[in-house]
Amino acid sequence: MMHKLPNLLTWTRILMIPLLVLVFYLPFDWARPASSVLFGIAGLTDWLDGHLARRWGVTSRFGAFLDPVADKLLVATALVLLVDDVSAWWMTLPALVIISREIAISALREWMAEVGQRARVAVSWLGKVKTTAQIVALLFLLFEQPLPWIGIEVFRPGVVLLYLAALLTLWSMIDYMRAAFAEQGASAP
Repeated sequence: MMHKLPNLLTWTRILMIPLLVLVFYLPFDWARPASSVLFGIAGLTDWLDGHLARRWGVTSRFGAFLDPVADKLLVATALVLLVDDVSAWWMTLPALVIISREIAISALREWMAEVGQRARVAVSWLGKVKTTAQIVALLFLLFEQPLPWIGIEVFRPGVVLLYLAALLTLWSMIDYMRAAFAEQGASAP
């Protein structure tokens, strides 16, 4: 059973998405902070599944496929919820950049795998920084309200972090594209 736990955690993250949507739209003052907490728990399962898989030596091709899919579904869901809630160009723009990049890089990775060069577009340090910025931004934006125990507003810093995440997203996409096209150019006749 232990060897299945990392993939079960990934599936749990996917199954939390409808719960996140439901809680987000509840008509209670605590709904937004609760949706932020759910998003945070889902983010912890992302860290934990990878940590356990590496520690126990139970990594699998299926897990390597499913984990980033779960991450992208969770992030895209949170972004769509926020765009729907705020309904303004300044929220839509970074959301479109982030979601579009995720689709483009997923397609690029699939193509690179087909030509036997998947390692050229493996996750980089920049991708990890980008993901961290996205997660923190989305935690703040989902929470929306000032932190009750210290009264610090988190929404505006969340917007700033979301724009930083969008810039990092573009930067990492350019890096991945450059690596892929360098490989493509090197293998051209």
